[in-house]
Amino acid sequence: MFLLPHSHHHIQHELQRFIQHLRDLAGRMSSSGGKGAGLGLKLLLGAGALAYGIKEATYTVEGGHRAIIFNRIGGVQMDTVLAEGLHFRIPWFQYPIIYDIRAKPRKISSLTGSKDLQMVNIGVRVLSRPMASNLPAMYKQLGKDYDERVLPSIVNEILKSVVAKFNASQLITQRAQVSLLVRRELFERAKDFNIILDDVAITELSFSSQYTAAVEAKQVAQQEAQRAQFYVEKAKQDQRQKIIQAEGEAEAARMLGQAVTKNPGYLKLRRIRAAQNIAKTVSTVVFLLWFHLCFVLKKSQICMLWDLGRPAEFLIEVKMSFVTANIGR
Repeated sequence: MFLLPHSHHHIQHELQRFIQHLRDLAGRMSSSGGKGAGLGLKLLLGAGALAYGIKEATYTVEGGHRAIIFNRIGGVQMDTVLAEGLHFRIPWFQYPIIYDIRAKPRKISSLTGSKDLQMVNIGVRVLSRPMASNLPAMYKQLGKDYDERVLPSIVNEILKSVVAKFNASQLITQRAQVSLLVRRELFERAKDFNIILDDVAITELSFSSQYTAAVEAKQVAQQEAQRAQFYVEKAKQDQRQKIIQAEGEAEAARMLGQAVTKNPGYLKLRRIRAAQNIAKTVSTVVFLLWFHLCFVLKKSQICMLWDLGRPAEFLIEVKMSFVTANIGR
C-alpha cells in the first residue's frame, strides 16, 4: 500500500509562520507585565515543542528510493511501501527504512575449474536493484545490505556451475553461449531473493600461465605441421610435373620416330630448319665480331672486306687478328 506524499516546503513555510506568530504574541504579552512575560515564555516553549514534534513526525523519501515502516510493536509493516515525497510517522513508535532502488554496478570474480580440469579466472559485471514491491520481505530476510549478502555467493555458484560444463577451449570459442547461460541462470537465481538483475556481462576470462603456454605451443606446432604438409604437397606436385614432362617428351620422340618412318621427307625438313637456325646464329656472331673490330679495335681493313661483300676474306682476317694478338701476349 502506497501513501500519498505531501508538500514538505509548504508545511515548513506554515510552521515558520506559526512560530513567528507565537513570538510576536509572546513579545506583546511580555511588554504588558510580569504575568504576560511568563505566559509569553510558555507559549514560546510550546511552539518549540510543537515544531520539534512536527519535524520528528515527518520524513522525506528522495527520488529513486522507497521506504518501509517499522513499528516497535508489530515490526515491519508487510503491506506498506512508501513512494517518493514527504510522509508522516508516529515519533519513537514508528521509523522508516529507506532503500535505494536504482541499479548499481558490481564486479565479481571467481576462480573455478573447467570440464577438462583447467583453472579459469572468470569475472562478471552485474547491474542489480531490489524488487520494490517486495522490500518488506527482503528486509526481513536479508536486511539493507542485500547485495553484500547475496550477490557474491550466487554469482560464484552460477559461474562454477556453468564453467564446469565447458572445456577450456570451448570457453574461448563459445564465449557468447557461456555468457548467455550465465545471464539466464543468474536472473532466475536472483529472483529467489527479490533481486532484479538488469544486466550481466563477462568482463574477464583468463587461464593459468601453464595452460596459456601449452596453447601457444600447440598453435606453433600446428603451423609447423601445416608448413610441412605444404612442402610435401609441393614436392608431390613437382614430381608429377616432371613425370608429365618426361611422358610428353617420350611421346614427342615416339611421334617423331613414327613421322620419320612414315615420311622420310619429314627428317629432311627438320634438318633444313636446324640449318637455318644455325646460320642465323652464326650471322649474329659474325656481326658482333665486325662491330667489335670496326668500332672498338678500329680495324678499318677488316671493315672494308665486310662492306665489299667478301665475308670469307673477312673471317680469315678476323682469325689472323686473334692469332697475332695471342702471339703478342
